[in-house]
Amino acid sequence: MLDLAALRADTPGCRDGVFLDSAGSSLPPGPVLEEVIGHLRREAEVGGYRAAQERADDLEAGYRVFADLLGCDPEDVAFTDSATRSWLSLVDAVPIGPGDRVLIGEAEYGANAVALLRLAEHNGATVDTVPSDADGALSVAALRAALDERVRLVSLVHAPTNSGLVNPVREVVDAAHEAGALVLLDACQSVGQLPVRMDATGVDMLSGTGRKWLRGPRGTGFLAVRRAAAERLRPRLVDHSGAPWESPGTYRLRSDARVHQLWEYGVAERLGLIAAARYALGLGEEEIAAAVADRATRLRAGLAALPGVTVHDIGREHSGIVTFTRDGVPAEATVAELRERRVTVTASTAGSTRIDMARRGLDGVVRASPHYFVSPDDVDRALAAVAATAG
Repeated sequence: MLDLAALRADTPGCRDGVFLDSAGSSLPPGPVLEEVIGHLRREAEVGGYRAAQERADDLEAGYRVFADLLGCDPEDVAFTDSATRSWLSLVDAVPIGPGDRVLIGEAEYGANAVALLRLAEHNGATVDTVPSDADGALSVAALRAALDERVRLVSLVHAPTNSGLVNPVREVVDAAHEAGALVLLDACQSVGQLPVRMDATGVDMLSGTGRKWLRGPRGTGFLAVRRAAAERLRPRLVDHSGAPWESPGTYRLRSDARVHQLWEYGVAERLGLIAAARYALGLGEEEIAAAVADRATRLRAGLAALPGVTVHDIGREHSGIVTFTRDGVPAEATVAELRERRVTVTASTAGSTRIDMARRGLDGVVRASPHYFVSPDDVDRALAAVAATAG
């Protein structure tokens, strides 16, 4: 069991109101904050190049840290400046041509959907949507019916941004692999709150961010690629760190995941990201998942009991994201009213998950996302605030 008092002592921001926005950008713990600020100070003393050289071993060790977190090899890991950059770099490397197909679920994230539509438009491919099952998750039966020899990629969002849904990763991977398709898992909302292991799920590619449930800095992202999948990818957007320039007319693509990295990056932010992953590993992925589930379940049940409040979470398995609306009140208005009562939540709008939101007739939802540092008393205070605004 996690030591809640110690976690809250490590997170001063959680004592100034009720923070329920780790699905947006979480509160970094003390060790992450100290790592980032400390390195920025060192850069001010000796310059960025020397400061980075002094931390070269720590930066290199980060690949092992994330390999332990994600259940893969260090060679499978690369770092970027965001989950979006990671996802775009991976999807752009998938060989997709005229007549090929990409499959997505109804809960596909807006940034991913736009990128795929643009890619399909440029390459002469199509993007097809796999229906959800009765519980709201991607239907594995419908996926199997949609798969054929033209499907090159299945894009799967693990924990969608607009509901508490957790999609069935292993089942999707098994079906896709039977048809020879690659699977790209958007783990932006799952790494840091749920165990996400490539060796257990079998996913070919994975993208994620530091700023959400992992509690790292903004401007940080990561990706992982299984070696067998890497051999099928054709990265285009590379620089001389991902593809050394060997002669005036030749270069050599790296064979590991670092082919997707760029030479320039924020060193302080990356050190903070590595510190955040170490922090999570020190607490334990199962322990984190249990604590998040406890707070989210308490919040979800409390909201469902309030008059005039509707909870909109779907799926058989739930993440730490809790979504709701108040009768006749726009989501953004509820967010603003709760902020005045020192409760931090955010809104998820139709543009973030347009297919799923349209299917369920939603324009927007209030999104609350309690992390493990949120106390049960915090949850109860948030519920009281919602009840007061509803009144």
